[in-house]
Amino acid sequence: MPYPTDRKYTKEHEWITADGTIGITDHAQESLGDIVFVELPKAGTEITTGKPFGTVESVKAVSDLFAPVSGTVTTVNEDLATAPEKVNKDAHGAWMVKIKVKDPAELNALLSAADYEKFVSEEAAH
Repeated sequence: MPYPTDRKYTKEHEWITADGTIGITDHAQESLGDIVFVELPKAGTEITTGKPFGTVESVKAVSDLFAPVSGTVTTVNEDLATAPEKVNKDAHGAWMVKIKVKDPAELNALLSAADYEKFVSEEAAH
């Protein structure tokens, strides 16, 4: 599946758009299987690059969500509280949180869609 090029990606399988919208990749939701619960921070929460800010629970496992960049949560996707399966249906459309990015330069350290795709295929080969 081609990854949208309008966002950056992390090696922990999160994506972020330039406006601070964060979600998990299609690869992540596929690896997790059926998602049954998403735990997200409240608006106003500070998140820090590389640190966990929530969890995604599937029938297989619970996985931490890692912040791609630092910032303050402005909006939480409340739909996921009652319909976590939306992430399975459309991982690149079902965002999790929106943040006010503290330092936009941090986005430059993340992977492009092509680099992420390459990373996933190399990871799969091991």
